Amino acid sequence: MANSPEMRASDADRDRVAAILREHAAQGRITMDEFNERLEQLYTSKTYGELAKLTSDLPDVDLRHPPAKVSKSPERRGGMHPGMKAAWGAWATASGINWVIWLIVSITAEHVIYPWPLWVMGPWGVILLVSTVFGGPPPKKHR
Repeated sequence: MANSPEMRASDADRDRVAAILREHAAQGRITMDEFNERLEQLYTSKTYGELAKLTSDLPDVDLRHPPAKVSKSPERRGGMHPGMKAAWGAWATASGINWVIWLIVSITAEHVIYPWPLWVMGPWGVILLVSTVFGGPPPKKHR
């Protein structure tokens, strides 16, 4: 049985139209202000006809099979591998924490103590530097 415009809509029907409106907003067909206005109207709508008016000026969207994203030619990214960035971040964080501890101990001891954080950050930093400079290219992403 076909849905006539006078038939009452369910919450599931409203949710389906809300998803369609979100997709159109994401694709830039409607602004966020228009999206919010239509969403307000959507949840006060009672019939299929009122729901149809909210999307009558928009093309049909199949939410089960969204359009494939158009990919540009693969971009050559410069920079470091994300894992190497994480390793440098961990090194910097650990080094910073060790220097803060050293500074607190030096202040409370009322004299400067031996800079032991160099023994923590030195070898680790050298290994990271060698890995960064002489390491291979980042692994290829599987699609």
